[in-house]
Amino acid sequence: MNKAKIALLVMVAGLVLWLAWHFYLAYQPAPLRIQGQLEAQQYQVSSKIGGRIDSILVRKGDRLERGEPVFTLASPELEARLMQAEAGRDAARAQADEAERGARRQQVQAARDQWQQARAAEQLHHKTYLRIQSLYDEGVVPLQQRDEAHTRWQSARLAASAAYQQFEMTEEGAREEQIRTARSQLAWAEGAVAEVSAYTGETRVPSPHRGEVTKVLLQAGELAPQGFPVVMLTDMDDAWALFHVREDLLSRLPMGEEIEVYIPALDERFPFVVSHIGVMGDFATWRATDAGQGFDLRSFELEARPRAPIAGLRAGMSLVVEL
Repeated sequence: MNKAKIALLVMVAGLVLWLAWHFYLAYQPAPLRIQGQLEAQQYQVSSKIGGRIDSILVRKGDRLERGEPVFTLASPELEARLMQAEAGRDAARAQADEAERGARRQQVQAARDQWQQARAAEQLHHKTYLRIQSLYDEGVVPLQQRDEAHTRWQSARLAASAAYQQFEMTEEGAREEQIRTARSQLAWAEGAVAEVSAYTGETRVPSPHRGEVTKVLLQAGELAPQGFPVVMLTDMDDAWALFHVREDLLSRLPMGEEIEVYIPALDERFPFVVSHIGVMGDFATWRATDAGQGFDLRSFELEARPRAPIAGLRAGMSLVVEL
C-alpha cells in the first residue's frame, strides 16, 4: 500500500471521527442558562425634619464614609422655636430660684409692717370698745353704738391675725411642694430646649453608612419633606447575585452550594455561594409544566454572594449561570 492510499485512509478516518463527534454533541442536551443581575445594598439619606435644602455637599460618584456630611437644611422656624424654648427655660429657672431662696428681705419687712399696722389698729379698736362699754354701763350711750364698737374691734382682731399669718408665710418661704413644682417646671423647660436643639442638629445630615453616591434626588433651594430621601448611597462591598429559578431546579442549587457565575461586563467567571432562597409572592411567576404532569411550578428568588471581593462590580450587571 503506497503512501497516497495511507494518507487517504487517515483523512477519511479523521473525517468520520469529526462527524461522529459533532453528531454526538448535536444530540446532547444544551446547558441550561439562568440569567440574573447584581444587586447591592442601598441606603437613603434623609432628614428627621422638613426644610429647605441649603446646600448639597456631595455629587454622584463620590465615595463616603459613615458620618461624613451629605447636605444641610435651612429652617428659620426651628430657630424661632429654639428661642422660645430657651426663653421658657430661663423663666422657669427664675421661678425655681425664687422658690428655693424664699422671699426677699424687703418682702419680709413689708409683711411684718402690715402685721404691726393691723395689730395697732386692733389694739385701738379694743380700747375704744372698752370705753364705749363703760359709757354704756353708765347709760350714756345706746346699745347700738356699743355693738358697732364691738364689731369694729372683732374685725380689727381678725385682720391682725390674718396679717400675722401672712407675715409668717413670707418669712417661712415657699413650701416643699411649691419648690418641687418649680423644679419640675424647670426640668420640663430644659427638656423642651434639648428636644429643639436635637432637631436643630438634624439640619446638617451625615451619611448613615459608607458607600457611593448613586442618586441626588433634590438640589439646593428645594423643599425636603420630613423623611424624604435626598441622596441615595450604594455599598458595593455588600453585593449579591439575584436569580429567578423554577422550583424544579432548586435541588441543583441548594443552600451553601458554590456556583460559577459568568459576568459578561468583566468577561470572567467567579465563584459565588448560595446564601438565600425565598418564594416570589407574585402569582405571575407560576409556570405550567408538560400537559402530562398536570401541575404548575413556582419561581423562587435565589441569592448568592461572591466567595471573595470582586473588583469592578456595579449594581445592575448581568450574570449567567449554566446548569
